[in-house]
Amino acid sequence: MRRFLGALLLTGAVCAASSVYAAESKKFDVYTDKVSSSNHYAPSGWMGDVNDLSLDDESMSDPYAGATCIKISYSGKKSGNQGWAGVYWQNPPNNWGNRKGGFDLSGFNKLVFRARGETGKEVISKVKIGGIGIGADVAYPDSAEKEDGPVKLTKDWKEYSINLSGVDLSYINGGLSVIFQADQNPQGAVIYLDDVYYTFDASLQPESDKVAFPFYVYADKSSLDNHYVPSGYMGDFGDVKLEEASKDKPHSGSTCIKVGYTAKGTQGARWTGVFWQNPANNWGTKDGGINLTGATKLVFMARGAKGGERIEEFKVGGIMGEYSDSDTASIGPVVLTNEWKEYSIDLRGKDLSYLIGGFCWVANADGNPEGAEFYLDDIRFDAK
Repeated sequence: MRRFLGALLLTGAVCAASSVYAAESKKFDVYTDKVSSSNHYAPSGWMGDVNDLSLDDESMSDPYAGATCIKISYSGKKSGNQGWAGVYWQNPPNNWGNRKGGFDLSGFNKLVFRARGETGKEVISKVKIGGIGIGADVAYPDSAEKEDGPVKLTKDWKEYSINLSGVDLSYINGGLSVIFQADQNPQGAVIYLDDVYYTFDASLQPESDKVAFPFYVYADKSSLDNHYVPSGYMGDFGDVKLEEASKDKPHSGSTCIKVGYTAKGTQGARWTGVFWQNPANNWGTKDGGINLTGATKLVFMARGAKGGERIEEFKVGGIMGEYSDSDTASIGPVVLTNEWKEYSIDLRGKDLSYLIGGFCWVANADGNPEGAEFYLDDIRFDAK
């Protein structure tokens, strides 16, 4: 059941908590126990497939400490066709940046939480602080956004943390967010959270935003190495069916991506394509790009169901908006064979410091008058 901490949440008069208080206290609770007056945020910001998610913030099922913990159940049924669901802890409740609230947490540099899974196979796709209203036309956006994940849980309580050193925490309305993806939890997930708080750790240094290579767009359906989501459907999007867990002769691992394109012109465009984005459905309207500086190429495997399928373009980057990709590169047209073949996009000399669009393909009806069926696998950025 969905339960909220609104009755316990501090009022607007207290929302002006200063960084002096933060620095002196060394601990600022998001959730410590259901009845605790020190809880500062409410789990009110429901997102994605909200009907797939339920939350009980007074669960007595083996709490880490105190009398209660938070139990979150995620069905993974994709009831709203989003393929993901999540919840924000906000101040005040249901505040998406249109009201003043939040806290100045400048004296802290670390978020700590305890978590466990019911079976030990659950995956929290993202754990995030801040991010509310950033890039949107709201009066009170968060001053920053920082996320981590995916986090694969065990059956036992374990401490996790997010390094916030160097992050502007002067105004944080979104004190915590947890997000689940159906692809990472195909059977759903039941998780428990407890003892969630901000603190100060003198040993922490700001983290580099550069990544290690190879850096995967898609490795396998359930892989924790996947960093982008195929959410950016374009053109005749009604003509496309994309399956991320196809077992039809994958190149490696247990699954590959299967794409079906009917070329019926459902939206009248006579072309279509899909962007893999970070975060999902991000057309440059919000921050979220990844710094892939150091990559020299994007490599991927592809094959056609019959051979002869024509893809006009395979592309990296190119999403434009308030938060635009820093560059773009592409190859094409490519005529596929019915055998797996490796392709690469040369990224040397490209500015890869900010990429929302990690991968994209585009096809049209002229090149595929009878439609097309093709497969993709092992999509990755490499520095070799």
